[in-house]
Amino acid sequence: MKFIKIYYFICFLLLTISVKAEINNSHAIAMHGSPKYSSDFKHVDYVNPNALKGGKVTFSSTGSYDSFNPFILKGSAAAGIGNLYETLTKSSSDEAFTEYGLIAESIEWPEDRSWVAYTIREEAIWHDGKKITPEDVIWTFNTLMEKGHPFYKYYYGDVVEAIKESKNKVRFNFKGNTNLELALIVGQLPVLPKHYWENKNFEETTLEIPIGSGPYRIKDFDAGRSITYELDNNYWGKNIPIKKGTENFGIIQYEYYKDRSIEREAFKSGDIDFFSENSSKEWATSYEIPAVKNNLIKKDLISHENPQGMQAFVYNTRREIFKDKKVREALSYAFDFEWTNKNLFYNAYKRTNSFFENSELASSGLPSGKELDLLHSYMDQLPQQMFKTEFSVPKTDGSGFIRKELQKATELLKQSGWILKEGNLVHKNTGKKFVFEILLVSPAFERIVLPFVDNLKKLGIEVSVRTIDSAQYQNRIDSFDFDIIVSTFSQSLSPGNEQRNFWGSDAAKTNGSRNIIGIENDVIDLLIEKVISAKNREELIQSTRALDRVLLWGHYVIPQWHISSYRTLYWDIFDRPEIRPKYSLGTNTWWIDPEKEKNIRQTKKSLE
Repeated sequence: MKFIKIYYFICFLLLTISVKAEINNSHAIAMHGSPKYSSDFKHVDYVNPNALKGGKVTFSSTGSYDSFNPFILKGSAAAGIGNLYETLTKSSSDEAFTEYGLIAESIEWPEDRSWVAYTIREEAIWHDGKKITPEDVIWTFNTLMEKGHPFYKYYYGDVVEAIKESKNKVRFNFKGNTNLELALIVGQLPVLPKHYWENKNFEETTLEIPIGSGPYRIKDFDAGRSITYELDNNYWGKNIPIKKGTENFGIIQYEYYKDRSIEREAFKSGDIDFFSENSSKEWATSYEIPAVKNNLIKKDLISHENPQGMQAFVYNTRREIFKDKKVREALSYAFDFEWTNKNLFYNAYKRTNSFFENSELASSGLPSGKELDLLHSYMDQLPQQMFKTEFSVPKTDGSGFIRKELQKATELLKQSGWILKEGNLVHKNTGKKFVFEILLVSPAFERIVLPFVDNLKKLGIEVSVRTIDSAQYQNRIDSFDFDIIVSTFSQSLSPGNEQRNFWGSDAAKTNGSRNIIGIENDVIDLLIEKVISAKNREELIQSTRALDRVLLWGHYVIPQWHISSYRTLYWDIFDRPEIRPKYSLGTNTWWIDPEKEKNIRQTKKSLE
């Protein structure tokens, strides 16, 4: 009997040791593989750890703002407000997807990633000096899930609970062990101070200056017009390895302008220090000015390796006229990208052919290998053409004469019951005219949209173009009150939970979600889960390519264009690290050179 007891005791010890051995405890966690930077790293490669702190930089934004609460659907949050808050972990900008401890000193997770736990740093404090606690993390998670922007419900939908494990440790338990990304994205949760928010109405906009734990505090503001942040010299995280060499500007000011044209002129006159140009025409024609010629303004095209996602004319498939896929495909033949690129963009762009453009995640050619195996599972629910024909967007000769393309559009429309009658496209059963509105937020886009509208009119379609202010626009997008808009679906190198918010059926029914298209498709829902549950990089790539291909063949958008570079302009007051981050512009690693700043400020003053 004694021998049996000893035997079972030894088995218990071995089992306990085995279980403990399966728990990872690290400074970082990678989605696939191992982190680039070891536990004793001092800083990332793309910073200058000795960068000067100080100086003032003025950025800009368009429209207005009415809130310092960026975590809810209501209101327009002030530019730069994220600088007030920190997260449990922070990703690097030279890896596909790795999270390093920030508020969290260490990260624990089992091999199956069915939960994750974070030990909070002793030195992590709020702006008022109080320590960040597990209670803050738990309150934040529960509040964002209950009252926050709908994004959080989809992003963290597989998290069952957040619980306190010890004085400095908080743990998140998951529904299962198939969503491997959760162990990383939970760390991206912005942590809010419970003691500040718990007696306030979290669901309302506010211009009361909040406290956070980040490197900056609000110094002053002019509601809706400008906001100024000041670097906290006592910021607790300035020497944390993942933060070392970042957030170097002493003062950051954001000035608001009515539209991009006014914003652009403000930059050229010296009121703004940095400007990202999003217009190829303006990039080509608007900067032949003395300040650029004399190198007072640096005009810099900076290449990057970011996935470009999808910028497109986006259909609202909740509208009856856009429910038919053939109708959506037909309208794509009226967009003449080649003519647009040549005549309006100075041939600056490439046509976008994927929702994951400029990355290994993009589908191409015919499905093959593991992607084909995956799609075969849903073959009876997918268009058979997908397996026989390579997806391609319509292509013209750039002459502006697209008779052949319009004939193809007419053929598709006819198959869907639309016929031309007295110059108007009408439905043969109802007699209803084909009429819709393209809603814009930027007047600069009108010149791009109008040639498309002219081609649509040749099909007998009545189209109106309406440009509204940013607040109205956002409200209409949040409530899905539009026919067609121009929008962008940004993507990362490691897609995951956010895909539910982009394309998931549940999101289609939730105001404020990113499923503005209104997609409700069982196969897409299943493929999203395949992406989320991918167990290695190769599986992620093949699942994402399959999702991309199904989205493309759904003709939910008319793809537009992309450029794999940042078009940046800035007054010559900055210095930058020698190494650039692969996957971001990295302005948070720049710093102000005092001598340069002095010379530029004096030059600007002399020009007044």
